[in-house]
Amino acid sequence: MKLTLEIWRQAGPTAEGKFETVEVPDAVEQMSILELLDHVNNRYIEEGREPFAFASDCREGICGTCGLLVNGRPHGADQNKPACAQRLVSYNDGDVLKIEPMRSAAYPVIKDMVVDRSALDRVVQQGGYISVNAGTAPDADTLHLNHEVAELALDHAACIGCGACVAACPNGAAHLYTGSKLVHLSLLPLGKEERGLRARKMIDEMETNFGHCSLYGECADVCPAGIPLTAVSAINKERARAAFRGKDN
Repeated sequence: MKLTLEIWRQAGPTAEGKFETVEVPDAVEQMSILELLDHVNNRYIEEGREPFAFASDCREGICGTCGLLVNGRPHGADQNKPACAQRLVSYNDGDVLKIEPMRSAAYPVIKDMVVDRSALDRVVQQGGYISVNAGTAPDADTLHLNHEVAELALDHAACIGCGACVAACPNGAAHLYTGSKLVHLSLLPLGKEERGLRARKMIDEMETNFGHCSLYGECADVCPAGIPLTAVSAINKERARAAFRGKDN
């Protein structure tokens, strides 16, 4: 399988970047996008050239570390899959693949395709915690939670924080990401004390770093965890609830 790659090369945050063309005559359909970059880097190392920098960790679709734009789409051509699970079988022999970092004003480039996504971390730091009494663990049946609510909370807790939703949004919004956290924590019995404060602080932090929701749903289309678009509605719902109930809850 022959592919032509246009890979983003940028020496550092303040350096000017450009695409570097790489011909790959021996790609294999079963390769993932990351394995394709590994293949290119191995050749570069053997030739004494500097390999391309990109981020990855578990390569099992769990950690959210890998994040790329492939032909302008976060992660790759397949819907709701991270870059590590995107296979070249989705492309054709002779295709041109433009591989670059996730594009958003909130994601400054560190080097090549590695970007700083700490703005997402700052959103969670504002409210991603709960108050519990320290000491002996409670009995399993002390806090009651029905199966449907638990499953809904888990569906929203599945977000891996890859940031693809932000890169897909033309406004660079993080409403799907923030909404998934707010829904997850609001459904559980623990953490009720912080619910209002959490909403105010997380939403304020989100609006400081990210844009307004485009209302088109590009975010849910690329989310590897399949977070439903309804999570976006949690932003206004939790904000209104916090304003109505007041300062403490």
